[in-house]
Amino acid sequence: MVLAELGGSISRALQQMSNATIIDEKVLNDCLNEITRALLQSDVQFKLVRDMQTNIKKIVNLDDLAAGHNKRKIIQQAIFTELCKMLDPGKPSFTPKKSKPSVVMFVGLQGSGKTTTCTKYAYYHQKKGWKPALVCADTFRAGAFDQLKQNATKAKIPFYGSYMESDPVKIAVEGVERFKKENCDLIIVDTSGRHKQEAALFEEMRQVSEATKPDLVIFVMDSSIGQAAFDQAQAFKQSVAVGAVIVTKMDGHAKGGGALSAVAATKSPVIFIGTGEHMDEFETFDVKPFVSRLLGMGDLSGFMDKIQEVVPMDQQPELLQKLSEGNFTMRIMYEQFQNLLKMGPINQVFSMLPGFSSELMPKGREKESQAKIKRYMTMMDSMTNEELDSTNPKLMNDSRMMRIARGAGRQLREVVEMFEEYKRLAKIWSKMKGLKIPKKGDMSALSRNMNAQHMSKVLPPQMLKQIGGMGGLQNLMKQMGSSKDMMGMFGGGDK
Repeated sequence: MVLAELGGSISRALQQMSNATIIDEKVLNDCLNEITRALLQSDVQFKLVRDMQTNIKKIVNLDDLAAGHNKRKIIQQAIFTELCKMLDPGKPSFTPKKSKPSVVMFVGLQGSGKTTTCTKYAYYHQKKGWKPALVCADTFRAGAFDQLKQNATKAKIPFYGSYMESDPVKIAVEGVERFKKENCDLIIVDTSGRHKQEAALFEEMRQVSEATKPDLVIFVMDSSIGQAAFDQAQAFKQSVAVGAVIVTKMDGHAKGGGALSAVAATKSPVIFIGTGEHMDEFETFDVKPFVSRLLGMGDLSGFMDKIQEVVPMDQQPELLQKLSEGNFTMRIMYEQFQNLLKMGPINQVFSMLPGFSSELMPKGREKESQAKIKRYMTMMDSMTNEELDSTNPKLMNDSRMMRIARGAGRQLREVVEMFEEYKRLAKIWSKMKGLKIPKKGDMSALSRNMNAQHMSKVLPPQMLKQIGGMGGLQNLMKQMGSSKDMMGMFGGGDK
């Protein structure tokens, strides 16, 4: 995952500083040098890195700090603030309003994923209640209109373009006027890809911008662009009024530091990131949670949202009741597997937990883990209701296991492996027996009834060690403030 390596390096630098007995000038410099090296290796522009280091040293003056101050926390906070500053220009981008036509123009380099991103942007807003439309003003690239047409048809979004007309300005104006008449409230104009050396294409982009008068110009940038990001982004900014940035291909293995440079060059915020080729692999970008995850500090608000999404309020009382009874069935395991898959990639879920980083899941293992969960679910689909709802492990004899293996088209050893996993999870689940359930049956009200001692029994030893033992767990629970997150962690940590 892009920037996972950078996040891991920064987290290690902070961890080494935390392990130091005394925080002095040498420890601070070592920590900052390590972070500087990590940022430079990730293709962040040298000037930005140098300015960040200077600012942190101004904020953290160890000689002026009175005894009793938590120096580690002050340094960590200063690093967090400076990284946020690097990614946040301090001004929000234009937000389209429903029922009022807004024109959004997409610009960017060739091959940055602009046409795909246009459709993703339209699809995202369509799901939120907007009425989007796409205009293909890219007459330079052969097949551009065909690509946009296919994507738009798939997403059921109206589109406009021409095989005959070669003037992009004319197509853009006609498309925008047509969709305004059709009461579309989000008109997206896709332009030709270009780079700063192509003066003619830049002139064409200016003309399209002047003719359509867009409310927002979005610069689409490939995360793998590297050190060239700053110069390219600046060239676009000088030609048209770039108001926001979308970073694509964040699911690759590029270093991704160029994304940080592009924000500084355009003085515009990143509003979305593309995390894959599919239509729904498109996430809104929020600076503080992103930097928090980068530093291994987690993103608790994002984690809470994910838990709330996968376990709706009306299902929470039922789940808590089952938890307090301590009876774990195959059906509960199936439901929890479903919830875990809905939460998204496992390494992303891990990076939301304080003390973890997305580096924790070895490369290639994430897909393997998800494939195993899906295999288990296929096998459970071949089970009867009696088998799914039974709490008696002895019910599952050899003949039943053979039948399940045949029905799912799997090997007998895989069914045995699934039952071993079930027994392990049932053992953990039984430790929650006797937990007092709040009257409302709301997960967020569990915090009064659950303590760190209780949670330490539930979490796997390696996870407890990663958090920092009992002390780390107590701090984490204070930070979370609500045990619904711990419930999600229980679901996410064990499967």
